Amino acid sequence: MIEALEFEFMQHAILAGILVSFASGIIGSLIVVNRMVFLAGGIAHTSYGGIGLAVYMGFPIFLGASIFAVAAALLIAMLTLHKRHRMDTFIGLIWAVGMAIGVIFIDLTDGYNVDLMSYLFGSILAVSREDLYFMAVLLGIILFVIVFWYREILAVSYDSQYASIRGINVKFFYTLILILSALTVVIAIKVVGLILVIAMLTIPVYIAEKLSNSLLSMMFLSGIIATVFTLLGLWLSYTYNLTSGASIIIVSAISLGIFLILYRQK
Repeated sequence: MIEALEFEFMQHAILAGILVSFASGIIGSLIVVNRMVFLAGGIAHTSYGGIGLAVYMGFPIFLGASIFAVAAALLIAMLTLHKRHRMDTFIGLIWAVGMAIGVIFIDLTDGYNVDLMSYLFGSILAVSREDLYFMAVLLGIILFVIVFWYREILAVSYDSQYASIRGINVKFFYTLILILSALTVVIAIKVVGLILVIAMLTIPVYIAEKLSNSLLSMMFLSGIIATVFTLLGLWLSYTYNLTSGASIIIVSAISLGIFLILYRQK
């Protein structure tokens, strides 16, 4: 593995893994405490519509996926702000429609783009310098939002009615959480693919939740755990010539199983 660090693609993969892991740890924590885990899968599959549109129109796939993901997040925010108990219904609908749109655009595109498989199962080894810039900027935005609005986000996440009474703009912060979740899902797709993205956003968070006593510590610990899983998954995929995204999730799942066994013995 050490000799692989000489290759630029491996350097990019490691940087991408660290950036996405911390973004996923922070946003995954918000997704879990807001009980929106299904949201991650819904947005991931909806973004396939943007991938199909980007392939058909010939513009960057990240851009198309981001546009669809953010649009889905805004629509979900509008539909579920006062009806969170109906969120699963709306997400399921948007999930199906987004996938259908993507498939239709792929059908209309001449030829077959083999790179599309990387968006289903991830392709961290194919991360470009431009992708790294996108990931770094998004992580910077997430950190900025958490640092300056942590109290407001904490209040909205745990008790939106109390937050509203205190004068906090619940609609704004709820929508902001959804938009950041959508963009994080998009960059996580590059690492583990849209099929496996839910696991990346929830397994490290579940472990961190058991070991933390505050939302902030849970976010930080989730990022560290996700980074360890990602680097171990990269090592496994490089050593045994396996798919990187699947390797990362397998490492995460095995680690979760070991954690649950040890945790229950305490």
